[in-house]
Amino acid sequence: MQVYVLLVLCVFFWSANFVLGRFVAGAIEPWELAFFRWFGVFVVTLPFLLLHIKRIWVALKSHFGMLVLLSALGIAAFNTLLYIGLQHTTATNALLINSSIPIIILFLSFIILKTPISTRQIVGIVLSTLGVIFLVLKGDVQSMLSLHFNSGDFWVIASSLCWASYSVLVKFRPPTLSSFEFFITSVSLGVVMLLPFYLAQGYTLEREVMILRQYAWIIAYVVLFTSILCYYLWHKGIAQIGADKTGQFTHLMPLFGSFLAYIFLGERLEWYHLGGIVLIFGGIYLCLFAKKVSVRL
Repeated sequence: MQVYVLLVLCVFFWSANFVLGRFVAGAIEPWELAFFRWFGVFVVTLPFLLLHIKRIWVALKSHFGMLVLLSALGIAAFNTLLYIGLQHTTATNALLINSSIPIIILFLSFIILKTPISTRQIVGIVLSTLGVIFLVLKGDVQSMLSLHFNSGDFWVIASSLCWASYSVLVKFRPPTLSSFEFFITSVSLGVVMLLPFYLAQGYTLEREVMILRQYAWIIAYVVLFTSILCYYLWHKGIAQIGADKTGQFTHLMPLFGSFLAYIFLGERLEWYHLGGIVLIFGGIYLCLFAKKVSVRL
């Protein structure tokens, strides 16, 4: 039961990241925010990297390809693509696309890891996905017909595919590395990958210093909470209950987003929030406590 509570906290902190991302949109560009985030994590974890450098170096030589792939998917690409997408699409579209992550994880887990899928898991994911759609569309299902998709949605789709793939493939991370050693290794590789793209944008030193001063508390939050803490909690969930069940918790994001908007932005809680809550929690319950009766796809 403890791991479920920790995953709820993880998604809650990630949901706050969406609110902050919308807050700084236009002030901080996607490449800046992504680089500041992971370079900040690199600076914080650098002492631990140096302390464990021998074990990490051995793992790098033996599993270089897999470590680069995981770092590219989970560190360099996932959040960067999402930040780019949010510059060109609506929050509604992004949340709807994001709700596909548990389905993608379930499918990839079945294909790659041969994880059995129960009928209750399928029903659970369908229910919670409907809950997300119901919540995001504010109970007006007919408004689905008026949705417009644009180039930004493809960036969000790519982001969702990266995170789902990472959540499944992390099963193949080097067994000689502890969870934290793997994390700081991935961050270090991710910063190296992001650096050329960040430098190519041609930002001035004066601009970057101004942004760091003005939005220091936001950058500190995404470094400490949505990066270090949330990645630790997410990997703990995958290790204990599997990627397929852990992925189901992403459906809590729009629910927490509504709650945070009520607290900090003064938005009202409406009847459709209750409907979304019932469907989302009902689906998560079925998925987490599904009987081990597999089905063939």
